[in-house]
Amino acid sequence: MKKILPGAIGFFVAGWATAAFAADLPQRPIPAPAPAVVMPYMYDWTGFYIGANGGYGQNRACWGNFAGFNIEGCNSKSGGLVGGQAGYRWQFGQFVFGAEIEGDWANMRASLPSVFVPGGIDSSNVTSVGLLTGQLGYAMNNVLFYLKGGGALANNYSLVQNAAGTGLYNASSHRLGASVGVGIEYGITPNWTIGLEYDYLMMGTANNSFSCNAGCAAVANSISQNIDMVTIRLNYKFGGPVTARY
Repeated sequence: MKKILPGAIGFFVAGWATAAFAADLPQRPIPAPAPAVVMPYMYDWTGFYIGANGGYGQNRACWGNFAGFNIEGCNSKSGGLVGGQAGYRWQFGQFVFGAEIEGDWANMRASLPSVFVPGGIDSSNVTSVGLLTGQLGYAMNNVLFYLKGGGALANNYSLVQNAAGTGLYNASSHRLGASVGVGIEYGITPNWTIGLEYDYLMMGTANNSFSCNAGCAAVANSISQNIDMVTIRLNYKFGGPVTARY
């Protein structure tokens, strides 16, 4: 018993000293958790979209030979427009192809002094515009640059007034032409985009049959027309928002 007790005490003291020494040693740091793997994504422009637009346009009208008289002249006038558009796009790599239909209500009245009616006014007002176009674009993730071109429709109301402001002759026309344009669009969210677009409409020259409002005979007149349009567009795109880039 006398030999066991000192041995036990010595073993206890040695164990305590080892534990105390180990406590004084620097502790091995706990490794930090590995960062989460973030997959790079590419915005997907493929899909059907629908949206609204608003802006302004400029109507340039040139009045030609009015019932055998000299050329009247040209004038330009700007006005507001508002409408909507819908289309579909296909993306292949960074290239984007699309087709779109657009319609806008407009108020772009171009007027000039009338040669045929002394002191009178000739005016041509674009009341609505329609576009059916194809698109070719280049995407840089959620930014899309594109060109567009196709057909255009402009609805016009033309009027010849006398010096007192009374309408003498009037004509309504639905004119077909061609359009070219350029735009940029930005993906705000996976489904919402905002863009800025410019379109140039070449409506050509058309002969118009004017009705007389004062008991006189109907007359013919040719009007050539070009239209500039600048619009801000907001679209909602349906379908998958993104695709993984590997």
